Amino acid sequence: MLAEAFVVSTTLVAIGEIGDKTQLLSFALAQRYRAPWLIMAGVLLATLLNHGLSAWFGGYLAGLVSPFWLTVLLGSSFILLGLWMLIPDKEEDIDNGRRWGPFAAAFVLFFLAEIGDKTQIATVALAARFPADFWQVLTGSTLGMMLANVPVVWLGARLVSPRGEMWAHRISAALFILFGSVTLGSLWW
Repeated sequence: MLAEAFVVSTTLVAIGEIGDKTQLLSFALAQRYRAPWLIMAGVLLATLLNHGLSAWFGGYLAGLVSPFWLTVLLGSSFILLGLWMLIPDKEEDIDNGRRWGPFAAAFVLFFLAEIGDKTQIATVALAARFPADFWQVLTGSTLGMMLANVPVVWLGARLVSPRGEMWAHRISAALFILFGSVTLGSLWW
């Protein structure tokens, strides 16, 4: 049976990535280089490194804060992430990526785009919520990231439409706000 930390991390990061700037970056890289395997390898490595650091920090944070305040922090952060998702992302500038190959461009640009991003913050919060499950949070958040970005790399422009992106943002935002509300509600149930 799959552990809760893995399932929750996979689900929330996959949802959080829908319509995110890193999906736009994946799409732009796929259009520029037309090397999906190398782009996905760069995205995977960047995600493992970025989310590994995030999960470590979240676990560290869990040792400093009481379970009650961690729950308040987790629920509030999910609600704030949901509200943040209502603000549309802009395409990342990848002009400098021409100097590198598809793997290096995907790795460097994806790692940088994830710094301070919704899914990085969600990974920190999830690791703080599940401090004993570092590997489950890391593998779950990485799988969620790949589930959201692999189709974009492979299918490119066929999946991107302004109207679809708007609804994806709204549905994702609603789900994050719901998860946050349920988390905060668990303090009183």
